[in-house]
Amino acid sequence: MRQIFRAPIAALTLFVLAASAGAAFAQAQQAAPQDPPQLKQIPLNDKQVQNLLAAQKDMDAITTKLPEGTTEPDAKVQAELDAAAKKNGFASYDEYGEVLDNVSLVLSGIDPKTKAFSEPPVMVKKQIAEVTADKKMSAEAKKAALADLNVALKFTSNVQYPDNVKIVTKYYDQLSAAFLGDAE
Repeated sequence: MRQIFRAPIAALTLFVLAASAGAAFAQAQQAAPQDPPQLKQIPLNDKQVQNLLAAQKDMDAITTKLPEGTTEPDAKVQAELDAAAKKNGFASYDEYGEVLDNVSLVLSGIDPKTKAFSEPPVMVKKQIAEVTADKKMSAEAKKAALADLNVALKFTSNVQYPDNVKIVTKYYDQLSAAFLGDAE
């Protein structure tokens, strides 16, 4: 089913995943589905994005070992996450998550085909239209995707720092490969 949705909502998927990476696993997953944590927007710089890319392999190595359904890492895993973040230029795992959240917000507004940026709410609306028009998608899959997209639309905001768009666009191919599993 992931392949069905990959093209139309890949950036949204990244945004939703990143929303849970920021402050802590528990904050994102204990909140009700209609009440996700608010994204704290920060201005990004090239070094932060480079550090984010460098940290990804270390972070993936740690998080792939977590049991399915883990909502909060134990002290040992949290220490590993913090150490990996520090190794890659972040003060903590929380700072890594904050940068990831902000990069993800911008990525959610970049069309993977044209690489043109639109504010994330506009992109979510476009994705809703694409899913609605998709004749190959089953009714059940379409209903689930539209429910997710409509919730995302409620909580997706415009990018506060326009320079973040320039920086993320500059690294789009690398970010796409690292976080979406491809370099469209």
